[in-house]
Amino acid sequence: MIQVRNLTKSFGTRKALVGVNLDIAAGEFVALVGPNGAGKTTLLRILATLSRPTAGSVRIAGLDPMKAGEQVRRRIGFLSHRTLLYDDLTAVQNLRFYARMYDLPAADDRIAALLAQVGLTGRRDDLVRTFSRGMQQRLAVVRAVLHRPAVLLLDEPFTGLDPNAAQSLTALLTALADEGGTVLFSTHNLERGLALGQRVVVLRRGRVVYDEPRSAIAPESFGDVYRSLTA
Repeated sequence: MIQVRNLTKSFGTRKALVGVNLDIAAGEFVALVGPNGAGKTTLLRILATLSRPTAGSVRIAGLDPMKAGEQVRRRIGFLSHRTLLYDDLTAVQNLRFYARMYDLPAADDRIAALLAQVGLTGRRDDLVRTFSRGMQQRLAVVRAVLHRPAVLLLDEPFTGLDPNAAQSLTALLTALADEGGTVLFSTHNLERGLALGQRVVVLRRGRVVYDEPRSAIAPESFGDVYRSLTA
């Protein structure tokens, strides 16, 4: 579902990604970890068609984003550090706007079910600017999964969430994966990465330095492995 070959991204003289190769099969749930500046956000933005690589290639569901950008974007859900929500619209107005963009059938039923799942039903008609950071994050997650994307790209999705909201998000992502969705999410929380990811990929200075299935990882020693990889 995701294929990355020799991907390089430069910002002037600084290389954010250096020869990254990555294959993620349909239905896989992959955790992307690494220190600040490792290239996680840059990789996710390129996969989401929001940034162009300097060199190398990307395929999403076999499609080249450079040649079939609209088709690729319809298959992707993306959550970045920006919520991409409109402050002067209510929660439900925001979601209806995105539902129209994706020609989503039975949109109101889907919106109602997702708002209930993340605990925002009671705030559905409130302006987004009145929401806390955590509530905005929950609504942004709903925006990202609204159209049932084949590929879900999440950059630190648990940021700002309290334990109950984090549990709701985990259930939401697990359900999407159970429906056959492909999930790639970045996190600084190694424990959460191991708990959710079927695979763990570690980036360091723009390079993949570790890529193993969860079954091959010893959770009790992974912290030491990670520190040695990223030191």
